Amino acid sequence: MSVGRATIGVEPRVGREDAVKFRVDRDVLSDAVSWVARALPTRPVVPVLSGLLVQADDDELTLSCFDYEVSARVRVPAEVGEPGIALVPGRLLADITRSLPPADVEVTSTAGMVMLTSGNAEFALVSLPLQEYPKVPELPAVAGTVDGGALAAAAAQVVPAASRDDTLPMLTGVCLDFDRGSLTVAATDRYRLAVRTLSWQPVDPDFHASALVPARTLADVARTMGPGKPVTIAFGQRPEDGNRPADGMISFEGGGRRLTARLIGTQYIKYESRFPSSFEACAELSAGPFIEAVRRVSLVADRATPVQLGFRRDVVVIEAQSDGRARAVESVPVRFTGANQVISFNPHYLLDGLAAAAINGQVRPASAASDGPDAPVPGSGRIKLEFTSPAKPALISWIDGDATAGAGVNDPAPPDFVNSAGNAATPAESGPAAPGAPSSAALRPASIAAFRYLVVPLRVPVAG
Repeated sequence: MSVGRATIGVEPRVGREDAVKFRVDRDVLSDAVSWVARALPTRPVVPVLSGLLVQADDDELTLSCFDYEVSARVRVPAEVGEPGIALVPGRLLADITRSLPPADVEVTSTAGMVMLTSGNAEFALVSLPLQEYPKVPELPAVAGTVDGGALAAAAAQVVPAASRDDTLPMLTGVCLDFDRGSLTVAATDRYRLAVRTLSWQPVDPDFHASALVPARTLADVARTMGPGKPVTIAFGQRPEDGNRPADGMISFEGGGRRLTARLIGTQYIKYESRFPSSFEACAELSAGPFIEAVRRVSLVADRATPVQLGFRRDVVVIEAQSDGRARAVESVPVRFTGANQVISFNPHYLLDGLAAAAINGQVRPASAASDGPDAPVPGSGRIKLEFTSPAKPALISWIDGDATAGAGVNDPAPPDFVNSAGNAATPAESGPAAPGAPSSAALRPASIAAFRYLVVPLRVPVAG
């Protein structure tokens, strides 16, 4: 006995410009629509900007959106029966495609409606007016390419340090500094500053430019791009403007997906000039045990209470408490040079920095780093923590190699700290790069760690 299928009746019309017909795999369509829908505005200025553009042509389906600030476009294979274009409510389409049964999806537009059929499920969506939709921007001039995995890892390390305070637009962005074959990614919220340097392949070997990208855009890029897949970076920058920040649009394209955003047209802070040249204390700790210990101890910390790190020659004592209700203490081995002292941090800022540094030695996809400090950490490699006093910024970086090697070995102490940061985030150069390396007095910019995270300590009042 067959089961009848309910259908939605629509009066057909002939000769409409938005007529389209295609068939596509359900999972492919759902993934593509969900990705584009993330770029849709939460509160569109006009209703038509909530639409998602569906275009079918030459056995390919193109889905896109644009709200004058951000655009997203993805291309996927499809069986196109009738080429055409339609504009449909984007978030509703994303909800529908996620819930469709496991069967190919047939899409047909007619009489101002877009029909979706999958198995016994059928949906009819009212088309939005195409003539009112803005033209999706063209691709800017291509500047070069970068490995998708490297860019994703850099974004995951740096984006958490960007400010979420919209009253300071400059700090909500991530600065991309292009200098020939080197790309430096930096972000700060005034209390911590994260910087990652990686290599890329510019179209012009002497290319030099700076661009300030919205942090959300770079976070979306990190979730999209994978290792081994080249990502094309394109934005407008005239040769004579090489010392000025780029304006207009910037585009990241790879794997059939393109994300374009309007740049923040302002000069970023000169973060490199704020790096102290040296520190008076240096600690090296096995990454896995140290990060897990900080996570456990942080469980009892309130929002306004710090995690304290008490350093001695061979051990660091990690401690936190919450207004008399709970207290936690744990110690882990450390290789430490400098005077014994205690330094305190906001637990969230500290865990962000440790998790970001650990991405350098991870054995999991870089996109997992977006899970934040609760993400797993590698079992090999060391965290380097450098500081001068409980009132001046501390630098977190990563050292590859055996996590247990060299505990207790006397390394040359770094020279005096030469720059005070107060309450502003001011990153610094790293000290010795590895056990047995020359003192930091002999180090030059070429030996700076690929990832640096400077965090301002919390100043804890002295009891008594």
